[in-house]
Amino acid sequence: MHHGGHVSEFRNIGLIGRTESNSAVISLKRLMTFLQRESYSIVLEVETAKAVSGHGARVSSRDKLGELCDLVIVVGGDGSLLAAARTLAKFNVPLLGINRGRLGFLTDITPDDIEKEVGEVLTGKYIAESRFLLDMSVTRKGKLIGEGSALNDIVLHPGEFIRMIEFDLHIDGQFVYTQRSDGLIISTPTGSTAYALSGGGPIMHPKLNAIVLVPLNPHTLSSRPIVVEGSSEFKLIISKQNITNPYVTCDGHEQFITEPGDMVRIHKKPHRLTLIHPVKHNFYEICRTKLGWLS
Repeated sequence: MHHGGHVSEFRNIGLIGRTESNSAVISLKRLMTFLQRESYSIVLEVETAKAVSGHGARVSSRDKLGELCDLVIVVGGDGSLLAAARTLAKFNVPLLGINRGRLGFLTDITPDDIEKEVGEVLTGKYIAESRFLLDMSVTRKGKLIGEGSALNDIVLHPGEFIRMIEFDLHIDGQFVYTQRSDGLIISTPTGSTAYALSGGGPIMHPKLNAIVLVPLNPHTLSSRPIVVEGSSEFKLIISKQNITNPYVTCDGHEQFITEPGDMVRIHKKPHRLTLIHPVKHNFYEICRTKLGWLS
C-alpha cells in the first residue's frame, strides 16, 4: 500500500492518549483523521478508545499493542510517554510522542505540527534514539516482595514523613557508603533532566551509557552525585536502625513500602526503548527552552 508515493515501514500504528486531558483528546482525533486519510491501520489502546467514540478502529490492551504495532504514538506529555515506555519496552516497538502544546524532553511534536511532522516520520524522515530503562526489585529475607521498572528514575525516600533514612549502598558487589539522608535518586540519562536535576544532579546527554546517583539532602557535605557505568548493579540495604518504612518509587509512579533490613536491587533492563523524533530534534534546544538557558 502506498502513502503519497512512499512505502512506510510503519503500517500498523498504535495510539495511546491521555484521555483526561481535553487538548490531548483533540490532538488524538486530529491524528486519527490524518492517519485514516493516509490509509494507515490504527490500533487504539483500550482506555484511549473510550475517549473517541465511533472511531471504527481496532482496540487492544497495551501489551497487545506492543505485539501488533510497528510504531506507537503517545499523545499527552512526558508522563504519558514514561508510562507507555515502561509497558512497551519489552516489545521492541518504537515510540513517538506528541505533547499538549508544551515542549517535553520526550515529546517534541506540538499539536499544530501533527500532520507535517508525523507525516515526515512515517515516510522515513526521523531520528531514532535508543534509551535504557532500569529494573528494580525488593527482597525481604530472601523473598521477592515487589518489582518495577523506570525510564527516568528509581527513588528511595521517606514516604509521607519527612524523616532521615539510613541505608547501605553497594555497587557491583563493592560497599560504597552508609548514607543518612532524605533518600537517593538513581537516574538514567533520560531522567537526569527530571527529579535528579532538582536534587543537584548533572545533566546527562541521552546517548550516555551511565547512571547517576543523587543523594537527597544528605546530612554530610561530602555526599555528592556519583556517575557510574550504565551496566552497574546496585544494592541498597535498608538499615535495621530505621524507625520508618522508606518507600521506593519508579518514575514517581509505582510505590513499594520497604521495611528495615530489606534489599533493593537495581540494574539496567535488558530491553532498550527506541524513541522516535522529527529530524529537527535537538537536545540542547530543548534544554534551552525547558530549563530557561539564555539563547
